[in-house]
Amino acid sequence: MSRTVWYPGHMAKGKRKLEELAGKLDLIIELRDARAPGVTSSPMIEQLSRIKPVWYILSKSDLAEEESTRKWISFLRQKKQKVWACDLLKGRIDVVKKAILEKKPSHREIRLAVVGIPNVGKSIFLNLLVGKKSAPVGGIPGITRGVSWYKGQGFLVVDSPGILDPKSGDMVHKCLAWLGSSKVDVIGGYDLLGMELLDYIKIKSLWPMLERSWNIPFQEEDSLVSLERVGRRLGCLVSGGEVNLEMAGRRLIDSFSTGKLGRMTLELPGETNIWDEENHDSRS
Repeated sequence: MSRTVWYPGHMAKGKRKLEELAGKLDLIIELRDARAPGVTSSPMIEQLSRIKPVWYILSKSDLAEEESTRKWISFLRQKKQKVWACDLLKGRIDVVKKAILEKKPSHREIRLAVVGIPNVGKSIFLNLLVGKKSAPVGGIPGITRGVSWYKGQGFLVVDSPGILDPKSGDMVHKCLAWLGSSKVDVIGGYDLLGMELLDYIKIKSLWPMLERSWNIPFQEEDSLVSLERVGRRLGCLVSGGEVNLEMAGRRLIDSFSTGKLGRMTLELPGETNIWDEENHDSRS
């Protein structure tokens, strides 16, 4: 039976270290994926917010629908939260840096932690803060393995591994895998999660993305058949003309997670039970 959760040991270790460090900080910055700010919330954030103030960055805003991101910003600000939407690859965080430095004590750097689940841009954001490329940066979830401090431009910043919630439901971890924040090959495989993604695309009426990008028209059919059509369209074939479903699922999920299929938002503020297993045709 396939696993449904990716939670390696370094996540548990990083969680313990952050808990120990929280009292020494001035501020905590949490990064969330703008395409799904609810499901990409850190499982530690409620606990940390009781210790220190938490501000929010909705990263990858260039991959999310603009109007939906505005709704999320309004929703969080109604809760008296500080929040910004950022395209970190463009490096434009001057407004955020200025706001943070306004909280800086006169006698030392401001101490903060950058937290979030894997692959939401924590290391990129940290590098933009301290002004140097000293933290590991990459598109592979789990690249930051320990807790480390980085100093520069008035900031003293602790980086940490992306931490997931092992108690979340299967659909939450599947969504995180579609977004690139969990490992597909660990929690089900590209063929299975590719079919689950196609199910979700149909439920959320996102199929026009496939029509625009790959000229694949919508049809009422099982998602196995849909994945075969995707694979055939993308040339994911083996000898005899059969579709390699693993390859097709990988191409689909990679294109979805990197925004090659277009801007999208997977959830809106106030939506409840969207990731409940009973609302989806689970294949696990």
